[in-house]
Amino acid sequence: MNFEEHQQRVWSIDFSQAYPTRLASGGDDGNVKLWNINQEGSVGTINTNANVCSVQFPPDSAWLLAFGSADHKIYCYDLRNIKTPWCILANHKKTVSNVKFLDSTNLVSASIDGTLKLWDLATSTGGVLRNPVLTYSGHKNEKNFVGLSVADGYIATGSESNEVFVYHKSFPIPVASYKFNCVDPVNGQEVYDDDGQFVSSVCWRGQSQTLVAANCKGNIEILEMV
Repeated sequence: MNFEEHQQRVWSIDFSQAYPTRLASGGDDGNVKLWNINQEGSVGTINTNANVCSVQFPPDSAWLLAFGSADHKIYCYDLRNIKTPWCILANHKKTVSNVKFLDSTNLVSASIDGTLKLWDLATSTGGVLRNPVLTYSGHKNEKNFVGLSVADGYIATGSESNEVFVYHKSFPIPVASYKFNCVDPVNGQEVYDDDGQFVSSVCWRGQSQTLVAANCKGNIEILEMV
């Protein structure tokens, strides 16, 4: 099966855990497409006015969808009514590059404003929610998409300092960090100039203390929280 309705680059796709045949996609055409893997065409389209960078279903709902946008906001939709968002989360100052649900109501967002933010959707009654529960800072992120992964209350993100940072949901500063070694590809010697390297992707290994991270030079590290 092949889905071809997006007109520009697709940045993000996500399956619903609660409704395994449903998935969502978002991209540079400003559209969020809803799909069912048993149907050829999309089953719904959410039109926005900016690039969609990340889409995410919560773990236990087939009807809620959140997505991060280049207009600095996160939009949350009840998919039973896709004409208007159920709520809008507005506190970031630049593009929202990633969104991840910690659980059914707590959402983490990442932005190239150099912060992560924790939102409690249980406090929203609709409309615009401007006050996050917590703002996390300590990593560097001004330009690139550096990845975001969550597991068991821990939040991992990359950094434009060629480091991985780990936050706990309860604390606004990092609880751990790890810097990638920089090796000269010619002589194999360690160098101290990162030359603009950054960590581009992170992923927890399920609900464990193991984290996999990769940087823009193709290096992959398997790390263990101790």
